[in-house]
Amino acid sequence: MPDFVWKKPVICIFKERSPNEADPFVVVRAMQLTITKPEDGKLSGKIQDFFTLMGDADYMSSEAGMADRYVMCWFDDAEPDVTKDLRRLRGVTFLPEVTYVVGAAHKRTYNAAFNAEHGKLT
Repeated sequence: MPDFVWKKPVICIFKERSPNEADPFVVVRAMQLTITKPEDGKLSGKIQDFFTLMGDADYMSSEAGMADRYVMCWFDDAEPDVTKDLRRLRGVTFLPEVTYVVGAAHKRTYNAAFNAEHGKLT
């Protein structure tokens, strides 16, 4: 099972149910994004220690948010060709264990696990 790892990505998350939606409903910065692609082709992953730059990350763990499907996009800083550095997952569903801790500055830091149906990782 190969793992793909990105350090400190900025991730834009869109609701998949709205095909004409051009703006993400939340943008986050994570310490690490890890994606595993087992032999069956389904993708799973974790977003570790992320915080919100824009939007409402709490929606993902709400009842309505758990029923939604998402598209996640981020850029691969290690890719020298900027025309090929966009990474994307489709059919993303978050697992119920979206958790957060509140830091000293009253800032929430989240952790989330997810599954995805399709992805462009390289």
